Amino acid sequence: MPSCRLITRKTLTGIVSLCPTAIDVIESAFSALATRAVAMPPILRLDIMADGGDAAVPWGEVDVKTAHIPGLDSFALKVSPGFFNNPAIGLPSLNGLMIVLSAQTGLLEAILLDNGYLTDIRTAAAGGVAARHLARSDARRLAIVGTGCQARLQAQAVSMVRTLEHITVWGRNSDAAAVCASDIAAATGIPTTVSGSVAATVARADIVVTTTPAREPVVTAGMIGPGTHVTAMGSDAEEKNEIAPDLLAAAETLVCDRREQCARLGELHHALAADVLAADHPVAELGDIVAGKAPGRRAPGDVTICDLTGTGIQDTAIARYALERAIESGLGMVIDI
Repeated sequence: MPSCRLITRKTLTGIVSLCPTAIDVIESAFSALATRAVAMPPILRLDIMADGGDAAVPWGEVDVKTAHIPGLDSFALKVSPGFFNNPAIGLPSLNGLMIVLSAQTGLLEAILLDNGYLTDIRTAAAGGVAARHLARSDARRLAIVGTGCQARLQAQAVSMVRTLEHITVWGRNSDAAAVCASDIAAATGIPTTVSGSVAATVARADIVVTTTPAREPVVTAGMIGPGTHVTAMGSDAEEKNEIAPDLLAAAETLVCDRREQCARLGELHHALAADVLAADHPVAELGDIVAGKAPGRRAPGDVTICDLTGTGIQDTAIARYALERAIESGLGMVIDI
């Protein structure tokens, strides 16, 4: 009789963490995306409109992502709801789950009730992959723009691939920035301070990571010095925009996790819409760089940018990794189906 393993968030947090192994898992997924006939359809997005409210503003949204790597015996689908008024009633704004299915039979193999935890890990791990392949090897100073969960995790991921000496944090709320800086320092052991402006935060940085839901650019070309690498991971919907189009146009190397997807809803989307980049502007995919099919950083003084919107291949990779860890540890509730 077929069975399914049910794994809760509490269990997942005990067996999966942001670590060098998790970064390697996501790096391998990007390599597969560039070298194998991966099936990865566009994101399915459902907007939930408020009854009697502003018809133009969704009350909530649900994204579904998936991918299958030929030769692997299973794949995952992720269902990720975001209802951003939830905190007002004491509930988290983001939650969701991942479903693992057999690639041979389609039968359900596992349900990972992670409430967005695995998404957080795989998103941060992608930032680590980007920094590993695009930041200068001697990069020592990191700037984090934003104060949420990803601000903390991205700092940890970068610290795992580069020997950092200092981290600077900026946020619109200075109190939140101070707490974030304290958390990052505790997690990484790296001196971390708060800056009063975005410009001051990124001015001396070798690596900049933007982690905000901004709808207007917070980082412009004039703020970024030669040799800096920028990872922009906050723009995952058409209306979000952290990086000014002029910065993308000025970069010597522009990289996307998936070009087609970024052209629809990432930072690349805004640069194309503003006509500062031509439709045929050279854009590498992160997987091509990981696999050695495209160059990353060409010179120490180049400005490099990586536009991360989150891909289904990351979800399949982290879900399979989490399931393998659970099976190895004998964890999760196995039920007949």
